[in-house]
Amino acid sequence: MTPTIASPLAATDRCDRCGAQAYVRAVLSSGSELLFCNHHWHDNEARLREIAVNIQDETDRLEVVPANAVADER
Repeated sequence: MTPTIASPLAATDRCDRCGAQAYVRAVLSSGSELLFCNHHWHDNEARLREIAVNIQDETDRLEVVPANAVADER
């Protein structure tokens, strides 16, 4: 049985490797979770896809420009 993901990742969720904001949650068969920033996710993606029972990938949020961004940030 594949565990379900309870909630979206928040700004308080931090990468287990470097402490940056996490955008990926990998759930292992033991039920343990690993959180990764985009950089460390790409460094470890191939192996994690082999061993994780569920992967919550929210890296697409990195491409979104906030509505309150000033014009030169868009």
